[in-house]
Amino acid sequence: MRVAVIGGGVAGSSVAFYLASLGVDITLFEKRGIVSGPPMCHLHAGGNLYREISDAQCIRLLKESIEFARLYKNAIDIRPTIIATPIDDEDAPKNYLNRLEKLKNEYKKLVEADPNNKVLGEVEDYYKVYYKEDLEKLKNKPIPNTPKTLDDWLIPFAKMTDLDKLKYPIFLVQEYGINVFRVSAIAEILLKRFNVKVKKAEVIEIKDKFEVIYTENKKIKKEKFDYVINSAGFESGKIDKSLGFKRKRFVEFKAAYVTKWNYDFPYLPEIIFHGKRGTPKGMAQFTPYNGGYIQLHGMTKDITLFENGLSKDEVSPKLDESFLEKINKGWDKKEAIERTKRAINHMSKFVPSFKNATPTSTPLFGAQQIPGNDPDLRAAEVSLEEDYARCEIVKANSIFAMADEIVIDMINKGYLNKEVYQNRDYLKFETKKEEVDKLAQKIAKKRGYPQEMGLLMYPQKNI
Repeated sequence: MRVAVIGGGVAGSSVAFYLASLGVDITLFEKRGIVSGPPMCHLHAGGNLYREISDAQCIRLLKESIEFARLYKNAIDIRPTIIATPIDDEDAPKNYLNRLEKLKNEYKKLVEADPNNKVLGEVEDYYKVYYKEDLEKLKNKPIPNTPKTLDDWLIPFAKMTDLDKLKYPIFLVQEYGINVFRVSAIAEILLKRFNVKVKKAEVIEIKDKFEVIYTENKKIKKEKFDYVINSAGFESGKIDKSLGFKRKRFVEFKAAYVTKWNYDFPYLPEIIFHGKRGTPKGMAQFTPYNGGYIQLHGMTKDITLFENGLSKDEVSPKLDESFLEKINKGWDKKEAIERTKRAINHMSKFVPSFKNATPTSTPLFGAQQIPGNDPDLRAAEVSLEEDYARCEIVKANSIFAMADEIVIDMINKGYLNKEVYQNRDYLKFETKKEEVDKLAQKIAKKRGYPQEMGLLMYPQKNI
């Protein structure tokens, strides 16, 4: 059985080495680079960044993120996330408590079912509630060199944040960081480990049953396959179109911004200041990296979101030409600096000293597909045609639930034996931290980012 995987983002590369670990002959086509798509920085172990999604989606994200963390453990920064609500936001923080308790109970069930799922720390520490008086006390405490308790993580937050601009309570949640450069490095290592054939090539079209026509080294080539997996991200519609399939979807262009901040704290949590998406008060996200670099999201149309950045079509939504120009050729330096400065100003509303951060000129950016009719969808997996599967993840941690769906389809078609369903032997293959360190720094530098961003900040003690 020969399988073509079109697109080497986190979905395509992960499903490629997963199926290869089951003995499937895989060829992966990727024209840009392994795991080089939209910005990825957060594990989403419960979906607490997304107030608008259902509890069911949050529970699904929690389950999927645990397996992602087990495989990509050398890409996970073990630090909690602080969830805060601005005083002028329309929502009430207490509304989150029921959901957090549901997620904690779900985490408990997952750990009881398999102790290896305890990758988010102790169950009782999944979240903790803090009121203003708690933060005022923590604000006056000295900061230890290394955080040893949940409260320790709140000390720098309490010292640097304007506490009068928040509603209470705020929450500490065990949602960890994902380092995209390290995910890319691990994926490259595992693709080699499982002998996946990787072609740096652009797929032009696919003809029925299944001739893949592609360009490699400026030459047009053709290969026949038994099964095709479409993981082409925002370009998935092109593959559908060449085969005559129709699938409703959105595509959305987004960016996050890299800044340098000379802070005095020995460690920092990730921080979310909630806000209504698409308005000037959209969510502000503060993600620390190694070397004093801070990644920023601001969910406004002047920062992370873009005017006309969301497109919809029955088959193949088209991004505005200006976004394709960024993806294919890079950013205009002046525009990148301007949007980064807006992100700094947006964050400094809550963290006044952050106004002294300096912008860099290379955002993290890309476009993603969102299947169906709901642009707020955050958990998605796979849809199937005859010997053809679409990987339609919206968040990186959905990849293995998606892979299981494809395996079921291959079993039903007689391509695989039923014993391989949910086989997880690949989890036994350990990537060495030193190898990932070296390759991730190389990837960061090659893509125009500070190489320090390829390193983790904190020890991986819980995974």
